Amino acid sequence: MTVDQHDLTMRPITGRDELDLFCRLPYVLNEELTDDLDCGRRRPEWMWLALRDDRLLARVAWWGRQDISVPLTLDVFDIADEAKYPERVDIGVRLLKTAMAEVIPAGVPSPEYVRFIPPDWRHDAVARRVVEDRMAALEQTGARRFVERLRLEWLPGTSIAEPSGRLSFRPIRDGNELIAMMTLVLDRTLDAHSRDDLARVPAEQAAAQHYEQELAKYQSPRDWWKVATLPNGEPVGFVIPARNDYNPIIAYIGVLPAYRGRGYIDDLLAEGTRVLAAQGVPRIRAATDLSNSPMVEAFQRAGYVNFERAITMTWG
Repeated sequence: MTVDQHDLTMRPITGRDELDLFCRLPYVLNEELTDDLDCGRRRPEWMWLALRDDRLLARVAWWGRQDISVPLTLDVFDIADEAKYPERVDIGVRLLKTAMAEVIPAGVPSPEYVRFIPPDWRHDAVARRVVEDRMAALEQTGARRFVERLRLEWLPGTSIAEPSGRLSFRPIRDGNELIAMMTLVLDRTLDAHSRDDLARVPAEQAAAQHYEQELAKYQSPRDWWKVATLPNGEPVGFVIPARNDYNPIIAYIGVLPAYRGRGYIDDLLAEGTRVLAAQGVPRIRAATDLSNSPMVEAFQRAGYVNFERAITMTWG
């Protein structure tokens, strides 16, 4: 599908042969695009260009899993610096509207938009313009800001707290046990995505969907997943160390409501970090909402460094 609109030609890439053209605009995900295409997480028809003659002025791309027909996330959206404001934003809007009409089937909600940004983006004039230009274009298609998250990283050589002796750890028995604990953890959650889920479905259904759509799909060993218990065997919380398609991660961590406020989150995070560090990994990644102060502080105490942020926008 090629759309000629006044002075712009908008179309998807023809395939892997046009990745060099697509990557003329810089972004941290560029280095992952080749492998994503080879593995089916991206498809040429999900990767669109806005061209003026042979100059790339904007691009947009979605990400998904190999076994689905509709992408899950819009995570690449860039506009060339050579265009002046407000034309720069207008080019982005035109490409977004054209590509979304072709990629997202009618009646299907648009996947959320995620942009990785520097930790200090508000204090860096160039980074701030990049973020705000893209947000302005997305808002003209109906998107609204949803949440800002911290992306965190633990590196080998960073100390891991020794076990406190207060808790014991065992593998999670099965998905049903994990879903039951996830349901309890959703009580008074500070996580924006979880709160949004709870506005639409009961807690047990939200927990089951999270498990089935994300946690159950990880290919890393299930015996990494740990339940923390008191000496009498009573569960206190859980931690899910895992590997996604790109990195070792702390995928989920939670303390049951009855045991919050006692510092058990530090024991859980240390155990999850210990499990992954024992595999000789080059790094461990994690993320939490900027507004989730207790979790942000727990990661800081555990030696995780905020190397990036992420802005998420959604179409309501």
